[in-house]
Amino acid sequence: MENHSFGKKIATLQKQHGITKTALADILGVSVNTLSSWEKGETSPSFDAICNLCSAFHLSLDDFAFGSGTQKAEKELPKGLQSIRQMYKIGRGPSSSHTMGPEKICRIFKKKNPDVDKFKVILYGSLALTGRGHGTDRIVKETLSPIDTTVEFDFAKTDLPHPNTMELFAYKDDKLCDSMLACSIGGGEVTIKGMKMAESKPIYEFSTFKDIAEHCRKNDIRIWEYVEKTEGSDIWDFLGEVWDCMRDCIKDGLNTEGILPGGLGVSRKAGFLFRQNHIDESPETRENRIVCAYAYAVGEQNAAGGRIVTAPTCGASGVLPAVMLYFQKKRGYSDREIEQALATAAIIGLLVKTNASISGAECGCQAEIGTACAMTAAALGELFGMSLEQIEYAAENAIEHHLGLTCDPIYGLVQIPCIERNAVAAMRSINAINLANFLTATRKISLDLIIETMYETGRDLSAKYHGERPRRSGPHINRSAEGRTRWS
Repeated sequence: MENHSFGKKIATLQKQHGITKTALADILGVSVNTLSSWEKGETSPSFDAICNLCSAFHLSLDDFAFGSGTQKAEKELPKGLQSIRQMYKIGRGPSSSHTMGPEKICRIFKKKNPDVDKFKVILYGSLALTGRGHGTDRIVKETLSPIDTTVEFDFAKTDLPHPNTMELFAYKDDKLCDSMLACSIGGGEVTIKGMKMAESKPIYEFSTFKDIAEHCRKNDIRIWEYVEKTEGSDIWDFLGEVWDCMRDCIKDGLNTEGILPGGLGVSRKAGFLFRQNHIDESPETRENRIVCAYAYAVGEQNAAGGRIVTAPTCGASGVLPAVMLYFQKKRGYSDREIEQALATAAIIGLLVKTNASISGAECGCQAEIGTACAMTAAALGELFGMSLEQIEYAAENAIEHHLGLTCDPIYGLVQIPCIERNAVAAMRSINAINLANFLTATRKISLDLIIETMYETGRDLSAKYHGERPRRSGPHINRSAEGRTRWS
């Protein structure tokens, strides 16, 4: 964003919110002269100041830099569901938009330019504003290695096709030989200028649980059989890869110690928690400890940029694998039975994604961890051979008791409270299926209704609780006169 654009935005928001220049300066902890300098376009605010401006005006970083601040339009009526391959994405954490997408873009660019000796990557928009905390620069360098790579953060440019835009340049003997403009549009999906990407179209006929359940009853099939009939038998190969990655992630997380990157000084706890068994430990305590250790393992791997599976997102990726692995070990379920449970879980996730949102930036953490809890409860219902009504009740119960949960990560890192939240939601999913075992006949709320309610609740949440703004201002970032930070 050019300096004068910052000034116009600040002045407009000031007028809309009825905040005087003196009051705003006090809120931001700057002088009136500094604020005036921003408004005149003489200087631009620092990253910390931008975060504080977002807080003052209850905006996300993206809304401040690119949006109009107006209410989002009503969600269009869905027409079927996408493939469950769009729910489970294997890639590097901690963010599908800030690490998975950029990793995919870098792989494509690296494959196009195998013989170059240098890369330069410029991150714009939200990738620049929160990319350092998400480890975008680290993922870019690791993906393009061993070729020498320079990453730059450009905070000034706003004439962008998407808030998550990046530009890549390839050099040979100091001569530019290729460039690419690409966008990470969320969920690990990307667009690249001049390159046609495969479109993800709906393949399932129904887009509500009511219709899916009626179809399953009419044809005397389980939800996983509905998935197989729609996706084809090769879906089990895909789900086998998903399950392998989930288990590997837990194993790696349990066997890795140290401090997570990002500057918060958060210690890894999964392995410690897993080893804290006692001779007189009750079965209930052991279940809590093991499930939580597994969830911590995935959450910590995600925070460290490890390879995870979105379920439904990176930040909520620990819930489903933790519970599935625990019950596989406890009851001896086969891998195919786990895969059938994952298929069932994916349908629940797709229902939320299609009819509401799984984005913390759009609807708060209820959309991420609440959906993960519902997916896991439904998966347990399939493992336990429960009825469609019980599966629906368990999923509905799981979402209902996450309504209003905000997305408020400290420093914008997917660590506090995100990792612990995965463990708590994992245990809640077990509670939800236990309640469904006894109380399904008494329920009053449908899964479709609670999904709609969750979306409405998310839209009513203040934008500052949607996860795009660090809960506390992050480390100071020095910028050049052009508004660009260079990390070599």
